[in-house]
Amino acid sequence: MIYAIQNQIQDQLDRISNSLRAFSLKLTGNSNDAEDLYQDTALRIITNADKYNPGTNFKAWAVTIMRNIFINNYRKKVRRNMIIDQTPNNYYLNSGDRVVENDGETSVAFKELMSLVNDLPEDFRRPFLMAYAGYKYDEIAEELDSPLGTIKSRIFFARKKLQKAYKNIMMERRA
Repeated sequence: MIYAIQNQIQDQLDRISNSLRAFSLKLTGNSNDAEDLYQDTALRIITNADKYNPGTNFKAWAVTIMRNIFINNYRKKVRRNMIIDQTPNNYYLNSGDRVVENDGETSVAFKELMSLVNDLPEDFRRPFLMAYAGYKYDEIAEELDSPLGTIKSRIFFARKKLQKAYKNIMMERRA
């Protein structure tokens, strides 16, 4: 039974391989990386053949797998470009040749923004601060024991409320 499913998966994969290769090239912009992404995707599809629901859109399933692999690889690459400062505070530093200027207005703006964040209702503030701290939406939903859609909308509306409040502060200053 498993071999029959794997053969069907292999046949479907063969039929859409050109489309997947083109999509991988579009994602990566590099033919070598595109080929690696395609092969990783093909391997994942074949090893997870038992998770495919026959009768559903195979191409959509395969493209989703490819996109997820690409995103995960991108995130790993970004993490690899981070270095950890070994000072006692363990600050994270982005590698690169950026110059950071000290701008007093920035710290004032940050304090004002944090004041606005603190004025948000608790059910908006907590998910927003967790997202700001780098938590993923699903981690926030699990931590707060709320549905994922609720967390996404609360963060979205928290951002909108903050934008509006900050815009009002800036307009008051100009007046």
